[in-house]
Amino acid sequence: MLARSAARATSMTSQVARRGFHTTRAQMSSPYHYPEGPRSNIPFNPLTKFFAVRYWTFMAVGFGAPFGIAAWQTYKNQ
Repeated sequence: MLARSAARATSMTSQVARRGFHTTRAQMSSPYHYPEGPRSNIPFNPLTKFFAVRYWTFMAVGFGAPFGIAAWQTYKNQ
């Protein structure tokens, strides 16, 4: 009985191991396929003129907002 279950287990793993996962070439005519390459998978354009200023302003506000809100809640009148 043990030999039969061991044989069944090895045959199952061999079937899984033999299974080939193949991918197809991306179809460019699909409305859901976007161009590939550097800077094409991000929702903004890092090549604009003041990108660094806008980026660091966004990061500073996003990081500092919780601290500013906590300070405001602490110092406001009860």
